[in-house]
Amino acid sequence: MPPLMHLSFQCIGVLPQFLVHPIPGLLQSRLPARMANLAWAWFRVKVIAPPMRVLITVSMAMLVMQMFEKLFMTGIALYVKVFNRKPGKVYKWEPLVQDEESSDAVFPVVLVQIPMYNEKEVYHLSIEAACKLSWPKHRLIVQVLDDSDEAIKELVRAECAKWAKKGVDIRYEVRSDRKGYKAGALKEGMKHNYVRRCEFVAIFDSDFQPDADFLVRIVPFLVIPFSNYNNRRVLFLFLHSAVNASKCLMTRMQEMSLNYHFTVEQQAGSSAFAFFGFNGSTAGVWRITALNDSGGWNTRTTVEDMDLAVRACLKGWKFVYVGDVKVKSELPSNFAAYRFQQHRWSCGPANLFRKMAIEIIQNKVSLLKRLHIIYNFFFLGKIVAHTLSLTFFCGLIPLSVLVPEISIPAWAMVYVPCLITIAKAIETPRSFHLVVIWVLFENAMSLHRFKAIITGLLEAKRANEWVVTQKRGDDHEVKAPRCANEDVESSLLVIDAPMRKPLRNIGKRFHVGEIGVGAVLLSCGLYDVLVAKKRYFVYIFLQGIAFLVVGFDYVGVPAERSE
Repeated sequence: MPPLMHLSFQCIGVLPQFLVHPIPGLLQSRLPARMANLAWAWFRVKVIAPPMRVLITVSMAMLVMQMFEKLFMTGIALYVKVFNRKPGKVYKWEPLVQDEESSDAVFPVVLVQIPMYNEKEVYHLSIEAACKLSWPKHRLIVQVLDDSDEAIKELVRAECAKWAKKGVDIRYEVRSDRKGYKAGALKEGMKHNYVRRCEFVAIFDSDFQPDADFLVRIVPFLVIPFSNYNNRRVLFLFLHSAVNASKCLMTRMQEMSLNYHFTVEQQAGSSAFAFFGFNGSTAGVWRITALNDSGGWNTRTTVEDMDLAVRACLKGWKFVYVGDVKVKSELPSNFAAYRFQQHRWSCGPANLFRKMAIEIIQNKVSLLKRLHIIYNFFFLGKIVAHTLSLTFFCGLIPLSVLVPEISIPAWAMVYVPCLITIAKAIETPRSFHLVVIWVLFENAMSLHRFKAIITGLLEAKRANEWVVTQKRGDDHEVKAPRCANEDVESSLLVIDAPMRKPLRNIGKRFHVGEIGVGAVLLSCGLYDVLVAKKRYFVYIFLQGIAFLVVGFDYVGVPAERSE
């Protein structure tokens, strides 16, 4: 029964109890209300309460599972930090030394891939950063994979030509269609003959800016032959440092989530299992033989990076997370762009889990590693986390005020969630005062992520939808160069027009699902104040307001705001 209708029935049933001196003549007129109240009480006890108890029990079990997983991950990350078990010490890192006899032969040939699509605000950033890497020029190939529209291709081509004149071996590659999106571009890029000379490949998105010493600090991990085990090291991932983390409240929230993801989840996965989810195809260095041995890039999902990482792990390759090396990047500051990104990040892993679960179970790698991938990485990390936020914290707890027979223990509502929250938020001390807003925002995003998870698990219509995350480029030190060709400049305005026009449409801006959940939560909070008296209303009201803020799109930086 909807909360508003339920509230009406309950108010009809309990209003007479507030009358100190009831009028005897009204006894018969109160009879239908009493009968309705009794009928609702029977329905509530016999029909609603039993399944709610089951769902709450399951949710509390998942909450405990999540708590132990967070404590385990945090414990490993803390051990690495306290006892200095970082890769540089564990693998006894030493710089590559160039002597007179070997000349530059000690430096392997490295391919730097930069896939992009209509990134007119930031395309120059990663190209410039890649071309400025401190590495022998004849041992470095920069490959720009451009799927952009023709107008933007002119800009990117001109940028590549500029660096080619400076002596950089830079290759500008295009293809006839966008089949497979980023994975398709990366796959095509590996087919060129000059790639055969390369031993390693580093991959960066168009807004990523590695420091000049990036390869100098990373490649030694891959080329120093310590043992047969260490020669299986394949992927090195690095901490993403957001240049616009302070842009708005939404980017601060993203920073908190990503800091935990990298400094705890990735670090723990690397140290304990030599595996973690490769993120965004970016800021990572692959051994090309391992990439090919694992089957190369696959276009079956929108998380081609995670797909490749799982397959490489099942082939026995080892991953290393190097948190000391940071690569500057940009977080989405526009809410529409953020929603598209979160849909892909939630739908893609669920879809990959659907397609690889049996393969992972049947693989011959250790049982512990298979259990980690299935249970920790996919089930808890990609499915349970978002599902629990929606069903338990935004569903069962608020709705329990309508059912007095339901009692949820304080440890499940307060203590365990607080422990999990502190474990995650402690990695971003500068934003710790925003932890309440962060929790409310993450819960408000759970509906969008949950729908994406279901879409991925069922492989529904939007399962393979790919929308490039819009970059603004207004927080980077280096701005995009002005277009010298007026015709190209005017055509860029045409390209921008359809990207902005839908944002003016009210139907596109408002998110009905979040608004609906917000209205239900506010109704539950009001019912708790007037009738239930469970004292949940403070949390319920705050969470309801958070859903409405998200639903009415009052989050992030407006898409058309000029700086």
